[in-house]
Amino acid sequence: MASGFFVLLDDIASLMDDVATMGKIAGKKTAGILGDDLAVNAEKASGFMSSRELPVLWSITKGSLLNKLIILPIAFLLSTFVPSVITIILTIGGLYLAYEGAEKVYEFFFPHSHETKLQKNKALSEEQLMALEKEKVKSAIVTDFILSVEIIIIALGPVAEEPLKIQIPVVTLIALLATVGVYGVVALIVRMDEFGTTLINLNEEENTISDKIGIFLVRALPKVIKSLSVIGTIALMLVAGGIFVHNLPFMHHLEESIHIPGILFEFLAGLIIGAVVLLIVMLAKKLFKPAKK
Repeated sequence: MASGFFVLLDDIASLMDDVATMGKIAGKKTAGILGDDLAVNAEKASGFMSSRELPVLWSITKGSLLNKLIILPIAFLLSTFVPSVITIILTIGGLYLAYEGAEKVYEFFFPHSHETKLQKNKALSEEQLMALEKEKVKSAIVTDFILSVEIIIIALGPVAEEPLKIQIPVVTLIALLATVGVYGVVALIVRMDEFGTTLINLNEEENTISDKIGIFLVRALPKVIKSLSVIGTIALMLVAGGIFVHNLPFMHHLEESIHIPGILFEFLAGLIIGAVVLLIVMLAKKLFKPAKK
């Protein structure tokens, strides 16, 4: 009995060691996409009233955890029985991300009329503000879903040949760390000004180190928020382009035939394909508008 117990402990220790080893490899593979995930989600979670920032971020985080809960079992099943479907799902997700990035670029140069009206009418009612908030939260969760699929599939790569007892803990751990880590950093970013104000009010003395740091954080936040929009859009293009290049053979061959840096090719691939998808969506909307009337 005692010997059986120690054998069990030895098996568990061996399994944990394998999980830790494979987890390091999977973590390195997903590091790049996590950086993009951070930039995109930080931009999505910004722009709310100060009092609503943390509640909104918590709503997005819960949505992200639910996304992982949905994606993980499906990913394990597909990876085991129909791995070819994963490429199709990734490509569809890439098209959505490319479209969203291209739409942001288009909106920058040609702002939508409803957005212009919202900017002019700053005194929105509480009901309108809540509706706008729900819309942004929903958009953030949808984008997180696509990025979560990409993270989980990339994490699955190094452990694809391993048994499920290794795959499940490794990929699940990466997925949970991605959510906690990304949204933890996002929370720090969006609360920079509050932390800065706390440092300024830390004591009654003037021109102290805490005052200087606090003033720097308060002044830096608007610039950080503005830069996040640009970084988030670039990240969308890079993620989408990376999906196309790594999962579509003709795109991979095209990258090899054109002698430009890989990161630039992925960005251009995301931008061009996103622009095509955006054009198709805009034409479809124009065609279906008269039918609705």
